[in-house]
Amino acid sequence: MNGDSVDWLPPLVLMGDSGGVWEAYLDIVYHFFVADFVDSKPLYMGRRLGLKRHPVIDGKEATFWHMTSEGEVEADRTPDFRRMERIRWPKPVIENTDERQDAPVVKVWRNVRGKNETRILIWVETEQYLVVLADRGDYILPWTAYQVTRSHQQRKLQKEYEKYWESKA
Repeated sequence: MNGDSVDWLPPLVLMGDSGGVWEAYLDIVYHFFVADFVDSKPLYMGRRLGLKRHPVIDGKEATFWHMTSEGEVEADRTPDFRRMERIRWPKPVIENTDERQDAPVVKVWRNVRGKNETRILIWVETEQYLVVLADRGDYILPWTAYQVTRSHQQRKLQKEYEKYWESKA
């Protein structure tokens, strides 16, 4: 990673790659997920990444569904093509991150969600792409990843990032 370039991000996985067939596209996207998070053993800053496997829906892990669909109810999530197209991005984003304020491309900070669960937010601002990890102490769980398309969400992330680093100063 150098400068403000993101040339280390893989190309998008497009519906056209499957001939426009939904089931084939889902299989292709899942294949990339398995290669990046099941078959390989990625690390975040030297720490092991696990997976949120349950609930398993249609034979696919919960982490997969969180990275490729949206919705509050696990069994009722809606496919998100922007997320699916970028299925190859979470692993290199995670692996090309360091937790320092002056990182040129990737903004990283921590926050607490829900019942004192520490989350690590990794934002590739030039691509408006966010990867969220859950810090479980001994290991890290990839939680979700998505494109941040709404300007109010981008402003909220920027404020949260600034507040985090101000508190560290």
